[in-house]
Amino acid sequence: MSNSNSNEEGEMSNYYSNEEALDDGPDSFRKVVRQRISDRTKKVVKTREILSKQAVQTKAIISKQAIKIAKRAEEHERFINKVTHLLGVLGFGGFCFLLGARPQDIPYVYCLFYVTFVPLRWIYYRFKKWHYYLLDFCYYANTIFLVMLLFYPRNEKFFMVCFSFAEGPLAWALIVWRCSLVFSSVDKIVSVLIHLLPGIVFFTIRWWDPATFEAMHPEGKASSRVSWPYVEDWSFLCIWLFVVPLVAYTLWQLLYFLIVNVLRRQRLLRDPEVMTSYRELSKKARKANNIWWRLSGLLGDQNRMLMYILFQAVFTVATLALTVPIFLSYEMHVAFQILKVSASVWNGGSFLLEVMPRQVVQKEKRKLEMKPIPAQPDQSTVDALADNCNQADVNQTEVS
Repeated sequence: MSNSNSNEEGEMSNYYSNEEALDDGPDSFRKVVRQRISDRTKKVVKTREILSKQAVQTKAIISKQAIKIAKRAEEHERFINKVTHLLGVLGFGGFCFLLGARPQDIPYVYCLFYVTFVPLRWIYYRFKKWHYYLLDFCYYANTIFLVMLLFYPRNEKFFMVCFSFAEGPLAWALIVWRCSLVFSSVDKIVSVLIHLLPGIVFFTIRWWDPATFEAMHPEGKASSRVSWPYVEDWSFLCIWLFVVPLVAYTLWQLLYFLIVNVLRRQRLLRDPEVMTSYRELSKKARKANNIWWRLSGLLGDQNRMLMYILFQAVFTVATLALTVPIFLSYEMHVAFQILKVSASVWNGGSFLLEVMPRQVVQKEKRKLEMKPIPAQPDQSTVDALADNCNQADVNQTEVS
């Protein structure tokens, strides 16, 4: 009641002040209006400041919790790796069974995987200062896949764009960047599935889903559709499998450059430990001094980023073009799935037999280096202890 009365009194006072201002003249009325606008502006500014402070505090709390979770995971790394290997093998077997028994449910498995593991990956990458990896094209494309599968599952044009992304840049990145299927590593499993699962999802929708299969082979009709989605002509195929995906890729590239190289440039310069895809690839190429490092330096060191963008654009154009024959041929699409799985398993075996032993040795060396060296006693202390022992022996001899 008191609040309502005070509000009413405030409104009445404003009403009478406005009436008095009108009586005094238009100039005084303008002053009152300006004052009220100024007061409201100040309130809005204060509200924004409070909200911004709360957002900063919330972000700091989330970051601290992410760091705590990641540290605890590192403390129990061996046990977590064993559990991960067990669950990974069982999950892979269950996925293969589901792929054969109910292929129409594979898109829902993918959606569950993405909404579960990508936030967890952000927590882990935030601790490692790798969180800018989540701005890469693969996450951009996977987000588009999620929207398509949940909200537009029967939109044929949208399906073709997603198909082009999944069996184009994402699929070939699995092979070119040597993603490894290692069941004892959550990070490597998630990296492989982010690139491998979308292609399997769109393979099942195109060829094995009962709904699309029925659309391709309608009963009681002499002529059946050649495929789902229905391809009207070559121009339709090229537009939705190549041109539109290329425009969507260009939009991502512009956004990525704006965020990483403009808006967050100073942040990255202040902390060289914060990793991006370009930093990691350039670091590895410089260390190996391979052909990619030499080619990226053709225009000088200051233009290596531009050359990296150019190489990635060429890679994307080439892989998008290869999706056209894969889209039209069931046999070629099956062979491509086998190639992707085989490459990731082969790379996983190479990692287990060649890379992991070296990593274990390096970790053990770091642990030994971090252990404190026991303090050695001074020579004077050692001499004093020796004298005391000798004197004790002499006393014992005299007593005997």
